[in-house]
Amino acid sequence: MLIGFVIQLVSNALGLIIASWILDDVTISGSAFLVAVVIFTVVYAIAQPFFTQMALSSVPALRGGVALVATLVGLIITSLVSDGLSIEGAGTWIAATVIVWIVSLLGVLVLPLLFVKKKVQEARG
Repeated sequence: MLIGFVIQLVSNALGLIIASWILDDVTISGSAFLVAVVIFTVVYAIAQPFFTQMALSSVPALRGGVALVATLVGLIITSLVSDGLSIEGAGTWIAATVIVWIVSLLGVLVLPLLFVKKKVQEARG
């Protein structure tokens, strides 16, 4: 469980960094960035199961968009309670949500494979 949380944390950090590189109206500040990543990851971890349950019981067709909604909620709450993340403009909010979601998804898929590959190489060596 701890490894999964760390992988999610790293994936979210990458997503936020890439969003700030691509989008001019997304800014992250150095020292407060780590706090922002932790806040975002915790909010996302709480929001996603909540929204998934709502989608399953109310509107099953929305199930596919749950991760995007949880990402947006995570970004909103993080920007409100942290000095480490600032996003301006409606279009930027949408683009940042999609970028962070895609990068986090890829990170959650790829990072475990890198850990497994490293462990296999260690076992062989």
